[in-house]
Amino acid sequence: MKASCVLAIGLVCGLGVTAASALNTPATPTTTTHTKSKKAQLSTTHSVSTRHIAEKHHAAATTTAHATAHTATAHHAAAHASAQVSNLHYSTTHNRARTTKARTVTSSRAHLRRTVYVRRHRRYYERFTASSFISGDIGQGDITAGEDPVVRQAAMDALGDMNGTAVVIDPSDGRILAMVNQKLALSPGAEPCSTIKLSVALAALSEGLVTRDTMVQLPGFRMNMTQALAHSNNQYFEELGRELGFERVRHYAMEFGLGELAGYHIAGEQLGEYPDQPIPDAEGGVGRMCSFGQGVSMTPLQLGALVAAVANGGTLYYLQHPTTPEEVASFQPRVKRVLDIARYIPDLEDGMAGAVEYGTARSLRVNFHELPVFGKTGTCSNDGTRFGWFASFSDSPQGSLVTVFFLEGGRPVFGPHAAELTGEFYRDLWDHDYFEAKQQAEGTPATVTPVSASQPAGASQ
Repeated sequence: MKASCVLAIGLVCGLGVTAASALNTPATPTTTTHTKSKKAQLSTTHSVSTRHIAEKHHAAATTTAHATAHTATAHHAAAHASAQVSNLHYSTTHNRARTTKARTVTSSRAHLRRTVYVRRHRRYYERFTASSFISGDIGQGDITAGEDPVVRQAAMDALGDMNGTAVVIDPSDGRILAMVNQKLALSPGAEPCSTIKLSVALAALSEGLVTRDTMVQLPGFRMNMTQALAHSNNQYFEELGRELGFERVRHYAMEFGLGELAGYHIAGEQLGEYPDQPIPDAEGGVGRMCSFGQGVSMTPLQLGALVAAVANGGTLYYLQHPTTPEEVASFQPRVKRVLDIARYIPDLEDGMAGAVEYGTARSLRVNFHELPVFGKTGTCSNDGTRFGWFASFSDSPQGSLVTVFFLEGGRPVFGPHAAELTGEFYRDLWDHDYFEAKQQAEGTPATVTPVSASQPAGASQ
């Protein structure tokens, strides 16, 4: 509005000045005067003033052509003023549009950033409701009279206040040397996570499907068994599971002791389960069962018995837990069955050694370097509880030990942490000269008592 008024006033003033100039001009041919006047008016269109209106009667002496020229000039100026107003309106509207568009884009981008952030938050952060720690004595209520006191203390010190259990086994006879937090150790178990890969690897080796050096083509890369065990690669074992099929996978799992009691009349031991049918394909099918153990329930004792068979060359012992000094003195090993896996153990050991040296269990080496250790980690979660597994066996001239550390809880719980605690356990024993003392205490080997596979093992418990 203000811009239009200024232009109109300027137009009137400009015309007045022009008229006054024309009155003072000497007599000259009309054509020349009119031509010069027209050019002057056209060149000063933007500077007219309101005096033209006040002195309008003086312009009557001029010719009609001069009046026409003024009229044309006035129309031209008015058109120019209108154009400027239009341009100003367009510019304002355009600027508003650009501002609105910029705000829209900025708002859209800000909204997009917020959306991505929320998705990342939901994708990478899992909510856990279980506690990772316990208060008080972790071994409260355990029956310890028949356990090795040095081994038990080392296991308790390693666990600290973590919510978990530690089972230590002599693989040469199946005797449980220590079982800390027995209530959890003897429970129905939990999803085995990636420790199930040991059973699947032995099944694939037994079937001649692969060797430790066979490169398996996977989406975008190739890998052999040693690498897959060391790094706990899920795609590799999913592929093996699909190639084997559920029936063969289950057959070997049952042969290796899953789905049945691991102990021989151990009071309170409960049974882990291996399903009769694979989980639905929508949940991953047999492939998922072979990479994470989904749908399977495994106990620390079942895993310990299997690893002990690997450590001793293939003998699957019934695990026994003496509860008195008298039972320790009269201890007799009991064989469940002999597994035909001796020729495949070196292939499996390569991957288990790799896990400790450079793979998922390398945290064990933070605390212990003195002996070779072979192991497998496992980490997964279910219904707000995370599970952390690590099963291993050591190798020394003085004898071998099998350990199973199982943790449950929240974010602090995972397989590599269980491996780290196992390293603390071995360090404690080494510092107490345990392996040397064990060699000196060993006498004549105990007689092995075979037990029929059909004989019930704790079935009445």
